Amino acid sequence: MLKITPFCGLLLLGLPLLCQPQENAATALPRTPAPEGALTYFVSPANGATVTSPVTVRFGLRGMGVAPAGVTNPNTGHHHLLIDVATLPPDNLPIPNDANHRHFGLGQTEVELTLTPGQHTLQLVLGDSLHILYQPPVSSEKITITVTQ
Repeated sequence: MLKITPFCGLLLLGLPLLCQPQENAATALPRTPAPEGALTYFVSPANGATVTSPVTVRFGLRGMGVAPAGVTNPNTGHHHLLIDVATLPPDNLPIPNDANHRHFGLGQTEVELTLTPGQHTLQLVLGDSLHILYQPPVSSEKITITVTQ
């Protein structure tokens, strides 16, 4: 009991420090400005297309250049493909990297995508060297495709 009591006292003394609001480091991430009129778009498939899986998805970009992640050349970025995602990712955090947020950090401009049968939405967004959305976001229209057997 004597060994636990001093520890508990120290814990109680430090508790107010733990309860202080912490500044979120993610809010301090820099935002890269996008040139006016820059946009990314789908070369293929077209909105409303019926396709079989795997489907080749080709990306287009206007007003900027493509560069691998980590490259900080002005007005360049790399594509991210959002699959069945309702909204754009937060603009002050790196774009997630998961089954619904595909990264093309080597500068790729197409992918062969395996999708389950049914309707799917696709949207392209351009990330800067740190995978963060440009300000304003450089994104495509969201398209819907139907995958058949």
